[in-house]
Amino acid sequence: MRIAIDARKLHDFGIGTYIRNVLRVLSRIDHDTEYVLLCQDRDRSVAPSLGPNFRAVPDNSDPYSVREQFSIPLALRREHVDLFHAPHYVLPPLSRRKSVVTIHDCIHLMFPEYLPNRLALTYARASLWAAARVSNRILTVSETSKRDILRFFDVPAEKISVIYNGIDDRFRVQPPEEEMSRVAQRYQLTGDFVLYAGNVKPHKNLERLIDAFHLLREDGLDHLKLIVIGDEISKYAELRRAVHRYNLHKYVRFLGFMPDATLAVLYRLAAVFVFPSLYEGFGLPPLEAMASGAPVVTSNVSSLPEVAGDAAVLVDPRDPRAIADGIRRVLTEPGLRETMRAKGLARAADFSWDRSIRRIRQIYGEVAGEP
Repeated sequence: MRIAIDARKLHDFGIGTYIRNVLRVLSRIDHDTEYVLLCQDRDRSVAPSLGPNFRAVPDNSDPYSVREQFSIPLALRREHVDLFHAPHYVLPPLSRRKSVVTIHDCIHLMFPEYLPNRLALTYARASLWAAARVSNRILTVSETSKRDILRFFDVPAEKISVIYNGIDDRFRVQPPEEEMSRVAQRYQLTGDFVLYAGNVKPHKNLERLIDAFHLLREDGLDHLKLIVIGDEISKYAELRRAVHRYNLHKYVRFLGFMPDATLAVLYRLAAVFVFPSLYEGFGLPPLEAMASGAPVVTSNVSSLPEVAGDAAVLVDPRDPRAIADGIRRVLTEPGLRETMRAKGLARAADFSWDRSIRRIRQIYGEVAGEP
């Protein structure tokens, strides 16, 4: 059997993590299927590193572009694939192959104001509709996302399979003490700090996190610092303005994208991890923080309560005072930080990439009619 996987967003923050783990686990558990990776030219070397049954086919069309509506179907036809997996909801209607599509969330439909223009909204709606209707099976990452898909698209509930994301094993393993010291010294992390990791798009709600951080310092926790890990900071000048509005430029640091090995250390060094997102299809960073032993404060909306269970302090993400109070509870209530750490480690143990990708591989076989 020959399966094509769209790997053009291999280096993205959220979807990239999903793609990288799908490929990593498939390379370990399946040596018989031929996998064709549609990827950027720069990523051609990834396929040979996965194994002899992986092959790269360059496709430099931009994600969410008109060009991909034609280049992907042509590549699938040329490569004679039996099944196509679209891991980020783009499934061109001209792709006349059996297909599995992953719809992580419906954020573009629920928060259209975050898209750059009306054309982007039209494209997102059309792409999601085509993916939902044309695909043979829809994968999604939480029961919350499944409900959202059923709300927006008239598809049978049984067509949608919920497969939770997993956690990279490196977050479960204590880094060497010298690595902990190296990271702390490099980034001058000498006292308690609040950590956020993820992208910095508007729905991540970082302006309210900065508001909450200001309230914490006003209320006496003025020894705290806020560390923000995430790319694209230059695109959101309002975050910088929020920092300067409260004169917090000495206490809030934007460190940009970090490799997982460094992030695993930062999770462990943080006094508390905060993830106040307004909407998530799954929300992987809180689980990574839990697996690393960090106490977590996160939102009480969308999929985050489903994923976090009782292992996080849940707060109203639209209320900076509620965010601040949640952080303060973790930092000041006797024993709460250690209780949250223990609950977080237990909760994170329930999520495994190996188990999830094995289920995805099983669905490939079901859709393709594999014996």
